[in-house]
Amino acid sequence: MEIADAMERRKINILCVQETKWKGESARKIVGGFKIFYKGNEATRNGVGIVLDKELAQSVVKVQRVSDRLKWIKIVVNMEQVTVVSADAPQAGCTQDKKD
Repeated sequence: MEIADAMERRKINILCVQETKWKGESARKIVGGFKIFYKGNEATRNGVGIVLDKELAQSVVKVQRVSDRLKWIKIVVNMEQVTVVSADAPQAGCTQDKKD
């Protein structure tokens, strides 16, 4: 609800989010007609998502969920395809190998 409220107030159409901490992968509608496309893992760690407003959510042509740290979607905007990427880099508490 907070994300939808902030997007409405600031007139944001697309928002990438990290650390969603949701299990699995899916798309779900949230308050205000917004829709989030997300991917997480079974440990409820990490997770990335892309939130679109109602109009853009209807313009999605492809969703690619690469991992719980990387996903992208293709949408059509003014007859042009646009790719939006949401990525999350490993942070504190991860091994140097994961960070690399």
